[in-house]
Amino acid sequence: MQKECSLKKVGIACQGGGSHTAFTAGVLKKILTEFPNLNNKGYQIIDFSGSSGGAFCALFAWYGLLQKDEKKSIELLDSFWNEMKANTPWDAGINYFVTTMTKLRNTGFPMPEISPYDYPPYGQDRLKQILEQLVDFDKIQELLKKPSHPSLFVGSVEVCTGNFRIFKNADITSQVILASAAVPLLFPAIKIGNQSYWDGLLAHNPPIECFVHDLDQDECKTDEIWIIQINPQIRSKEPKSVEDILDRRNELAGNLSLNQEISSIEAFNRWLQQGHFSMDRYKYVKIRKIELDLPLDYSSKLDRSPSFIRNLMNYGEEKAGIFLKGLTM
Repeated sequence: MQKECSLKKVGIACQGGGSHTAFTAGVLKKILTEFPNLNNKGYQIIDFSGSSGGAFCALFAWYGLLQKDEKKSIELLDSFWNEMKANTPWDAGINYFVTTMTKLRNTGFPMPEISPYDYPPYGQDRLKQILEQLVDFDKIQELLKKPSHPSLFVGSVEVCTGNFRIFKNADITSQVILASAAVPLLFPAIKIGNQSYWDGLLAHNPPIECFVHDLDQDECKTDEIWIIQINPQIRSKEPKSVEDILDRRNELAGNLSLNQEISSIEAFNRWLQQGHFSMDRYKYVKIRKIELDLPLDYSSKLDRSPSFIRNLMNYGEEKAGIFLKGLTM
């Protein structure tokens, strides 16, 4: 597979964050809507990566582009999030119960701990059903034979060994996507082969070094990495309540692996500019971010109310529009 190397090549990395990744869907929809204009500006999207909810969004964007159909990607993103909304009275009741209980737990209210192995995996089964309705995973192998196809990287962690794993392209199945979103205490680990996998948030959130390291010999490396960041890097004031402290701890933990990978790439950029590596073999990689900067708490990551999902998607489109206007050759 040979990709066109005359344009600036872009890898889009989608951070995980439950329902907050509806923002990611909005960002991707706007980028995909402007797809022809990106080429005119000198940009070519060649890679996607994601963890947890970000892996779902990255999957749908990638699957449509495998078929040279960005409109298909947009339709899949819309369809998935419409399915995820708590549209029925029963589902709305469950959504209210889950978010309320999570908020109470974060305020220090004593709550019973129940293992996800103690009740049927209804949530995972429903997610798998939606995934396989939207994506023909058996078709992926054939689509990958086409020239100049984009790549997809999905992060997860093996539970027993603690080894990080990035699944790529032909490895992608519904089980892989579910593994990347198997949040401990919410879902049981997902079996792939004879190994058990948990949420990619515990490994790469999202993977970005893969855009420059985990490539086949004939693949072009990215010139730019666009990170759709769900967990805010900066807060305006020190958290002091139990709920605010736990929310901030969750945000910092969610950014830990991402910041480490960013630091690694930025260090290499400095060494390259200082002449420690040959420009003939290596390249400078620019990192840009599209950030969700709303003051949201942890419990809202489980909120599937239609208005909340819709508002986040709209905000993602708005932020992406501002980002794209600022792009230059």
